[in-house]
Amino acid sequence: LNPITAPDGSQVRLLLTHDHGAIRCSVVEVSIAAGQASRPVRHRTVEEAWYVTAGAGEVWRCPPGASPADVAPVAVAPGDALVIPTGWAFQFRADPDQPLRFICVTMPPWPGMDEAIAVAEGPWPSTL
Repeated sequence: LNPITAPDGSQVRLLLTHDHGAIRCSVVEVSIAAGQASRPVRHRTVEEAWYVTAGAGEVWRCPPGASPADVAPVAVAPGDALVIPTGWAFQFRADPDQPLRFICVTMPPWPGMDEAIAVAEGPWPSTL
């Protein structure tokens, strides 16, 4: 499966989509190179569940109406799971010495590149 570049700059491999018969969700594998930080975005209509499979890094999730500076990122490693609620801003980065990889389940299925909206600030400068 050839990866595509997501709106946040990460590399995404489509595992299960509408093309595979998925009706209520889609499943992708997301990866980001060692030391890289995604672009901060928020989703218009979808919620995501992430399960970290390799590497280590940090994820920042900011609820609507919160001050981005007041929301601390959380460390993630293999076996960790988290949710990106609809409308929350988020950004993630890989540790300097290893890439970060996770499985992402999107509900409803990912509708297309217009789903993600860039946000003005996250905790790190984007490197993608």
